[in-house]
Amino acid sequence: MRSISILGATGSIGASTLDLIRRERDKWRVVALTANCQAAELAALAREFSAQVAVVADESYLADLRTALAGSGIEVAGGAAALVEAAARGADVTLAAIVGCAGLASTMAAIEQGKTVALANKEALVSAGEVMIAAVARHGATLLPVDSEHNAIFQCLAGNDLAQVRTITLTASGGPFRDWSAAQLASATPAQAVKHPNWDMGAKISVDSATMFNKGLELIEAHYLFPVGLDKLRIIVHPQSVVHSMVEYRDGSTLAQLGPSDMRVPIASCLAWPERMATPCAPLDLAQIGELTFRAPDEALFPATALCRAAAEAGGAAPAVLNAANEVAVAAFLSGQVAFTRIAVMVAEVMSRYNPAAPTGLGDVIAVDSAARAKARELLELA
Repeated sequence: MRSISILGATGSIGASTLDLIRRERDKWRVVALTANCQAAELAALAREFSAQVAVVADESYLADLRTALAGSGIEVAGGAAALVEAAARGADVTLAAIVGCAGLASTMAAIEQGKTVALANKEALVSAGEVMIAAVARHGATLLPVDSEHNAIFQCLAGNDLAQVRTITLTASGGPFRDWSAAQLASATPAQAVKHPNWDMGAKISVDSATMFNKGLELIEAHYLFPVGLDKLRIIVHPQSVVHSMVEYRDGSTLAQLGPSDMRVPIASCLAWPERMATPCAPLDLAQIGELTFRAPDEALFPATALCRAAAEAGGAAPAVLNAANEVAVAAFLSGQVAFTRIAVMVAEVMSRYNPAAPTGLGDVIAVDSAARAKARELLELA
């Protein structure tokens, strides 16, 4: 029996992970489950899986969680420090699935235990890439990518020498607006942006998919996870989301990982690694799918990928600034404060105005993130 902690248990990634664990209940012992504020849902999951501890990041929901778990014997805690403590309990596997930089400190705490961290929080690696990769090496941790694209790359590499790689190609669905004109994008609504054609995801990541920031952030992630050089990292639009990424080797061979648009496939890859586990996902029926198409991204309509590549090339604090500005801009779009097309403009403006020194530790990363958010909010007030 292996132990597992799930940071972000009530989100879509957490739900998919618990679905897999539910199917092999005798193989897993749940240590910690966390959520932001969904006290009732978290309590129900903690009871179902006999978790040792349940944590709400928002302390204002702690009383609700205590009431819901009264008499269960399950530890209850709340707040940022409690989140970090839960991550530091040393589970064999910690699934880091808290959206945004809110999950950075807890992800680092899990890495410092020297065990396996299944990373679904792309913003943490984007903002603290150099610091995080150094911590993984220092503590002897194993970092497994949960994102379908990076998990696909991980599987295609399968122990091969990175020196043999010619290119790595991340595939992008293109999101709900992939066939829209500039005029249509200018009037896009939050309801339209969160309606992803292929994947069931949360609001923030769905908007990132619509802007293509999601793919740009993944390019930065790939830069840290698979250090082959930015010049060897490519992005291609693949509307069917069947090929999740590809690795081309110097002999001309290209290996691709194919699978259904279901996050339980890459999650299962991480949970069972280096072995495999069964999932309830239906097998691919390529005859029924009929065709797989690919096209180059349109960076004139969707400049996010170019901004992300520029941030990766700049290095230092640039990716953290970009990520923080994007989080503020996406939240502003979802609340109706700014137009869809303003998201990338805001990010570019913050990046041009704020160029701090490269972070050397977690505290520096958090400080850069906080300052970049403040500058993004200043832009909102001026708009």
